[in-house]
Amino acid sequence: MRYALIHSMDPDLAPATPEAFRADRAHAASWAGELDAAGVRLHGSRLHPDYATTVRVRDGRTLITDGPFAETKEQIAGFDVIECANLDEAIEVASKHPVARFGTIEVRPFWTE
Repeated sequence: MRYALIHSMDPDLAPATPEAFRADRAHAASWAGELDAAGVRLHGSRLHPDYATTVRVRDGRTLITDGPFAETKEQIAGFDVIECANLDEAIEVASKHPVARFGTIEVRPFWTE
């Protein structure tokens, strides 16, 4: 079954120094490489923290808002698509994601109907 891992980060908890950021990036690359080699991780990417366009259609009008828009301090930072036997396995994979140490990883199954 395929799952999306949606990474959200609280900027106050993110690595604070350039060294910590580089160490975190190396850990993330290692995590991704291991799962890629095992055939578990199908795709993934970081998302730019400062650029986004929010699109809504209301009463037939397209409304566009520049910039990330959320009613929370946490922002979506990236995503991965994984293939696991079940939710328990997907949770195990998510628990090892580096962002889980200072952010959140939302695990969502893909719609199968």
